Amino acid sequence: MDKQFIQNIREDFPILSEKVYNKELVYFDNAATTQKPKCVVEKIEQGYYRYNANIHRGVHYLSQKATEEHEAARTTVAQFLNAEKREEIIFTRGTTEAINLVAFSFGEAFCHEGDEVIISVMEHHSNIVPWQMLCERKGMTLKVIPMNERGELEIEAFKALLTEKTKIVSIAHVSNVLGTVNPVKEVIRLAHEKNIPVLVDGAQAVPHIPVNVQELDADFYVFSGHKIYGPTGIGVLYGKENWLNAIPPYQGGGEMIQTVRFEKTTYNVLPFKFEAGTPDYIGSTALAEALRYVQNIGLEKIAAYEHELLEYGTKLLNEIDGMRIIGTAKEKSSVISFLVGNIHPYDIGMLLDKLGIAVRTGHHCAQPLIDSLEIPGTVRASFAFYNTKEEIDQFVAALKRVVIMLS
Repeated sequence: MDKQFIQNIREDFPILSEKVYNKELVYFDNAATTQKPKCVVEKIEQGYYRYNANIHRGVHYLSQKATEEHEAARTTVAQFLNAEKREEIIFTRGTTEAINLVAFSFGEAFCHEGDEVIISVMEHHSNIVPWQMLCERKGMTLKVIPMNERGELEIEAFKALLTEKTKIVSIAHVSNVLGTVNPVKEVIRLAHEKNIPVLVDGAQAVPHIPVNVQELDADFYVFSGHKIYGPTGIGVLYGKENWLNAIPPYQGGGEMIQTVRFEKTTYNVLPFKFEAGTPDYIGSTALAEALRYVQNIGLEKIAAYEHELLEYGTKLLNEIDGMRIIGTAKEKSSVISFLVGNIHPYDIGMLLDKLGIAVRTGHHCAQPLIDSLEIPGTVRASFAFYNTKEEIDQFVAALKRVVIMLS
């Protein structure tokens, strides 16, 4: 992407013109949450100001208009992921709720004492704790795929973990700490050879690379709106129709019912079976607007440009004495986690902040991974398509100053 195109994009994100501590803001915390373009915020405003009404059951104009917008958003998400059917798209509060939904509902239907769940060493807490809770509830075992020194999954070890006791595999598409793009298609293929379903945590993938759930053959795929330039509090669970029909609802209440009697309740059809209560119909339409914004730029174009930023940043950082980049996988996306000498990552992050540089420090909600690396945490710089090489120059110059101050 040329400089003028990037500058035009940046004008869609007013926050990027903000100053912090009288310094130009350099926002490199995109793996935690992305900034929002004006069109997304305007869509939220439009929803509240022009057709705000509870959806699905109203006969009046506002309710019907809000319903149309919400269900059109579902279609947009289905097309974005290339789902076979729009009914396979369930709106949730985010990746975390989507994983909890599957862990609980799938666990209730298909898991028993002595069964096993497989995850990987590089998972976010949201793809660890729900499975631990399932294992505790059912008397099951959690197994973990190891990785090599570059931060790549050991596929041979994964094959050895698959047994007749394995009920489900749940794995990140892209690591939020290492940036590793996992070979999820191969993982799914291997699991399916033994008729084992796979959930893919796509929170860090969908903003950066094209995702086609049918091509991957994923049984479940989840992501959060706020990671892909949409609002907070909205997310997506894609599930194959046969699995969603086979598992019980996660929550009970309005909307997810067909009939309610004190003697017995019958559940609604997909997707409403899993959407108890008033949905975030404002958030869903704003998420659809964010997806359209990304599609208008083009995910292949975004992926290529962000890879340029990743390579450029990696090259400059490696020139700093004492630099240790954590995660050097061959297939990597938009994240550089690092340490410098014996300096604590928190100290680096605090001083970078005073120089206008926003990065993330700590364990990044992946404590088991950080513990396995025997480090206190990392500094993490994560890029989006609105970032520039000039911002990376500012970041590296600031980091050099910080390292001198702390050495």
